[in-house]
Parts: sequence; structure tokens; C-alpha cells
Amino acid sequence: LRQRNKRVIIMGKYTIGIDFGTLSARCVLVNVADGKEIAVSVCGYRHGVMDEKLPSGKALPPGGFALQEPQDYVEALQTTIREVIEKGRIRPEEICAAGVDFTSCTMLPVKEDGTPLCGTERYRDEPNAYVKLWKHHSAQKYADRINEVAKQRGEDFLKRYGGKISSEWMFPKIMETFCDAPELYGETGSFMEAADWIVMLLTGRMTRNTSSLGFKAIWNPRDGYPPEDFFKELMPGMEHVVSEKLKGEIITIGSCAGRVTREAAALTGLKEGTIVAAGHLDAAGASVGAGVITPGRMLIMMGTSSCHELLAEQEVYVPGVCGYNHDCVIPGYIGYEAGQSCVGDHFEWLIKHCVPEAYCREAETSGLDLNTYLSGKAAGKLPGETGLIALDWWNGNRSILVDGDLTGVLVGMTLKTRPEDIYRALVEATAYGTRKIIENYTACGIAIDEVIISGGIARKNPFIMQIYADVLGKPIRIAGSRQNAALSSAIWAAYAAGEANGGYSSLEEAVGHMAAPIVRTYEPDETAKPVYDILYQEYGRLHDYFGRGANPVMKTLKTLSVEQKKANERGRYA
Repeated sequence: LRQRNKRVIIMGKYTIGIDFGTLSARCVLVNVADGKEIAVSVCGYRHGVMDEKLPSGKALPPGGFALQEPQDYVEALQTTIREVIEKGRIRPEEICAAGVDFTSCTMLPVKEDGTPLCGTERYRDEPNAYVKLWKHHSAQKYADRINEVAKQRGEDFLKRYGGKISSEWMFPKIMETFCDAPELYGETGSFMEAADWIVMLLTGRMTRNTSSLGFKAIWNPRDGYPPEDFFKELMPGMEHVVSEKLKGEIITIGSCAGRVTREAAALTGLKEGTIVAAGHLDAAGASVGAGVITPGRMLIMMGTSSCHELLAEQEVYVPGVCGYNHDCVIPGYIGYEAGQSCVGDHFEWLIKHCVPEAYCREAETSGLDLNTYLSGKAAGKLPGETGLIALDWWNGNRSILVDGDLTGVLVGMTLKTRPEDIYRALVEATAYGTRKIIENYTACGIAIDEVIISGGIARKNPFIMQIYADVLGKPIRIAGSRQNAALSSAIWAAYAAGEANGGYSSLEEAVGHMAAPIVRTYEPDETAKPVYDILYQEYGRLHDYFGRGANPVMKTLKTLSVEQKKANERGRYA
């Protein structure tokens, strides 16, 4: 300890982890010695998710756009890092490394020097010039084309993605730009994952991390990308997409991407020369924060969506997963990922659009946010009492159907149905979707002995976690950190720094010292489980009826809606 300006400063080494999510960025300052989170800062994105119009006011086409403004990320980077340094009352030189993760695939087109094309006057009104967020689904027809050509050619890579890829992946989004904005495609120096773009801002080096590439860009350590003739058959003129538009050195998760430049130091307050770890896909790298670095344990990252991470020693084909790859989650293992596209988004949709004013007043009077308020009212119901069942596809199905064009279903409503009933049905639907994913793994011979859930919902909402335990019939363990993804990035940073620079020489050592312990366990209610088994069987019937082609009504409605919206716009502005 020493005195400085009458403040007590604890001398030691720290790392910073920055987690860029769907709506905000979260930054943590972490003590390398014990993983203690010294300070946290959260910065919401100024423009949020742009699904109706661009910053200029130009309306977006109907059909699933979900864009972001990259300057929002820069603002978050600048704000959060400076804030945790100030809150932690430390000097920048005490920070030995920084790590970055990002929700993925979140992609932006940039010039050769990394400048986003949406920032240029020429393309400020071009939707394809902006960041395409993970849940940008207007590229689904290009994903369908990739799957069709890959199947015809017998491409092995489809097996690594559960049999097909979706619009959430990188290449469908690139194809959309190629077809809808060919001039923009021609001027694009590189299509970058947002995680790699942030690392480039910090280090001045264009790199590509194996975590995002392996799960979202049809790449693997043994074979690389698909060959040029695949892309030529896919879309003539795109055969050189890899060599021309995916520049940058490929680096492994946990490696050093470079050091903070003078310009980045001025922006963030970090010391010039600070080590920066390779970026990574948020969920794929988040296992370390919860101490999940061996097979048999599933980590669920629960937020606006959910990602399910699992390790295995042997390669097994599992239909409907988001993907699996070697060394892209934890070095030495095969990492599997599945997911649900709509979890927290469900609940926010209900709160935003379906809660009466009387509920809002009562929640405010009670000092509760609406999620907590609705959870309390819904908790008063027994399983099956609402008479409702839902399909959790408000934002498409990521696993195991892999179809962004599927939409939500709510069955059983009457004039007595209340908002808390719908809230409970949506929570139960997400739990049923998770059970589908787990059963899909176990049917393929991959054991899941333990389920750990991390994220704000897991820490703040016991009602939701108890439903998960009851539906799954398994104990649900809650990861210790409220900011598990950001903590994980800080752990990867310590590993990238190495022992000589104040970090750790092995990942196991870094996790052993810095991972957060389990803070709570929810045990299944033996009286609830049999009722949920009945409801789950009904969920399965609806799941297969609407999701496997027996009734394509969702896609018919979605297509008709897009066509009519376009017709309405033409008529309105004729």
C-alpha cells in the first residue's frame, strides 16, 4: 500500500475485459491474483439496434434488418475503460492486458485502413454499409443458397454446423452485400467481425480470431475456408472473397493480438504498449469465467439470446448445432455451440408492448422493475395453470432447426389470460427449447452432467432459474460473476499476457486463480417435473409441426407481410 493524493492505492497487476453485447458494452477491471472485480462500467449504444431506420432517418426495407452504428462501439470503448480506471483508483500502467469479446456474427465492411464505410458520405444511406448484428435475418435466402450448394457438392463443412447454416453467419451477410450493394462490395477492403475491428482499433493490426471464424465463418484449423470453386458456384464473381475481402492474420483465442497504440492510448486511457488479447465470440470464450474448461459441463450464456457451450474430446456429428470446432473454445478440446435466438428479447417484447398501465403503476409503487414484478405474479401460478404453451421463435430458431424465418406461437389464450400468464409461458418456452438442445446432444452420445447458467437474468431472477431446473430435471448452477463474459475476457487477457508480463503461463492457472465460483444451485421440484414433462411433449409436437415443414404457415405469413409492407410504402409515397 502507498498514499497518493490522500487515497489508498493497492499496488498489483490488473486486466481489463470488455464484453460488447447486443445493446451495450460492459467493462470490468479485474485483479489478476484472485479474479476480484474491482470496477464495472456499462455503456448503452446511442443508436441501439436499428431495425426501422438509419441514423439519417432513411427507412430500412422490411424483412429482418438489424443494424448498428460502429461509432457507438468506439464511444463505449472510450467511456467504459476510462471509467473503470477511475473507479478502481489505479494507474494505467498497472493494467497488464486487455481482452475483448463480441456477440457474433456481428460484421461490418471497412476500407483497407479499417475505416467503416458507413462513415463515408457516399454510403451513409446504404444499409449494407452498417454493422450487421448477429440477429440480422434479411440474408436468410443467401444462407439457404449456401446450404443448397454445399449439399449438392457434398461439402464436409456442413457437418460441423449441424447440417446447415443460418442468416446469422458471416457469408450470407457478405452475399447480401454482393447482390444488393455491388459498388459497396467492390470498395470494401475487408468484412470484419466487430471483435476483430475493436482489436484493430486498439492495436493497429488487422487480425481474425479463430473463435469467431470457427463458429460463424465456415473455417476450421485443418482445412481453412471452403475452396474458391465453391464460392464461384455459389455466386459468380465471389470466388476470391476470402483472399480479397477477409484479410488479416488468423490468430488463436488466448493469444496476443498486439499492443495498444499511441492513438488508442489517447482514446481509452490505457497505457501505450499494453497487451491486447485476440478477440473472441462472446459465448465461446465465456466458459473460463465460470471455470468450465472440461467436458460434460454445459455453460448457458443467457441474455437477449442464449448460447449453449459444451466441450468434448471426440468429434461427433450433432444435427442442428450452431457449430463445433477444434481449439476454438478451450485449446485441446472440441467446442460445441448451440443457441436460442430469443430469450430476454421475449420478455422485453412483452413488457414493451403488452403490459397495461395499471401494472406499470403498481410495479413503480412497489419499487420493482417490470421483469421482477411479472415474475412475482407469474410465480403464483402452478405449472400448467395458465393453460398456455408457446414456441420460443420470436426471433427465429437457432438450434436445432436453424431457421431464421420461423416465428413465435402462443397457444391456449382466453379472455381470462393475463400478462403474467404470457410471461410465464414465454419463460417456459425458452426452457423447453433448452431441453430440446440438451436432448439433441445426449441422443448423439455427448454426455451433459452439469448445467451452469451465467448472465444478468441468472443472477437476478430466481423464478426463471427454478423453471429451468424443473423443466430440465437437472440442478441449475449459477455462475458467480454478473459480468461473466467480461470477466472471461479479462482471464483470456491474463493468459495472453503470460507470466513475464504479470499474467499466467497456462490457461488452467489463470482460470484457477480468476474464475468466479458457483454462487447458487436450483434443485428440480419433484412435483413440477411430471407436469412439465406433459407440457414438453406438447411443445415437441408444435415444434415439429411448425418447424419441420408440416405447416409452413409462418413463412407464408412472413413473405406476405414483407410484400404488403413494400406495397404500402409504394402507395404511401407514390
